[in-house]
Formats: sequence, C-alpha cells, structure tokens
Amino acid sequence: MYQDNNWVPVEGEELAGFLDQVNPIGGKYRVSPATTRVEYRMLPFYDQVAMIRVKDPSWTPANLFIYYLTDQGNLYWLNGTSPPIHEVNAKAPVKITDDNVLEYLKFFCFFVRGEEGPFLIAENMDDPYIPKNIDARTRSVMEGTIHPATYESRNEKGFFMCDAVVYYSNALFTANFAVQPGGMIEMLNDDPIAADLSVRIDAPIA
Repeated sequence: MYQDNNWVPVEGEELAGFLDQVNPIGGKYRVSPATTRVEYRMLPFYDQVAMIRVKDPSWTPANLFIYYLTDQGNLYWLNGTSPPIHEVNAKAPVKITDDNVLEYLKFFCFFVRGEEGPFLIAENMDDPYIPKNIDARTRSVMEGTIHPATYESRNEKGFFMCDAVVYYSNALFTANFAVQPGGMIEMLNDDPIAADLSVRIDAPIA
C-alpha cells in the first residue's frame, strides 16, 4: 500500500539493527543490509506509530512487500490478519476522525485479507494495484463504476458511515461500512457490480 514517494529510507546502523530483529521474517524470508530495502512513514490516524515497508529482490514472489507497524520499539507484522492492527489500535491508541476515516478504511481493508487477497478500496483506474492487463470489457465496467470512497456522517452510535467500491478477488462491488472510533470495521451490506472479472489483484504481503 502507499505506492508513492513519501517513504523515508532506513539506513546504516538503524537498518542493520532492524534486520537483525526480524531475520528471517516469518521463518522463511531472509534479509540482509546489502540487499534489503527498508523504509518507513507515519500514518494520519496514529500519533506515534509508523509503518515500515521491507523489500528484498531475492524473495519469491518478486512483487512481495512485507509491512510492519512499530510502536515504541514493538513490531507488529501486518500479515493479512486483523489482530496486529487491533492490538496497535488499543495500545497507541488509534485516533479516527472525520478527516482521516477514509484513509483508515483503505488501510484496514488492504491489510486485513480474505482467502482471495485484499479488499481494495477502488477509487480510480490509476491505482497501482488495479491490474493493467485487463480486457476491454472489464476496463469498461470498471471505468463506469469505480469512484472515490465517501464518508457520509456519524450514526447514533458515533460510528463513521462510509461508502466505497471494493475490488476483491475477481469481483467488484459497492459496500457500506461502519467504522468504529476504536478501529473495528463492519461491512454492513454489499451490492455486486461485476463478477468473474478476467484479472485479480496481485499484492502479496506475507
């Protein structure tokens, strides 16, 4: 996630110390100061928690990126499950506002995965995670339906109510979300737009 230029490189002793702490990642991904690229960025819904991104050219698949959250020296591997995020949300704590709720929604749906991968909040065709090798029919369907996610209002419980187009597996659907101030997210309903698309999102993180 966050395929932009706002990452800050980790170098020197800090890089070596971090890699010593995580090597091998998950017991199988080797890292080395000579080849592994490590970067970090801050996130708008945490005061002091940073996200770390790790990449090594020796890994298979070649497009694998590994991500961590780091809070006061503690590392939480974003491995596709929700517990690491919920643990950080409780400890940090997470601070969701009207201004950052959509950013949090995109973050959560990308990193908490189903069996078929991420629940990508699809907002425009320029999203780097939307496959480029799509056929004309699929492209036409997507161009006619995807649009920026919207934050509507808070409900009577104080939950942030949001709407978005979701690209999951080989399907596209619209969904309504209730985002709780503590970071839990519930998908209230979904309406299919297109199924059996010719391509799936390929963005491994573990």
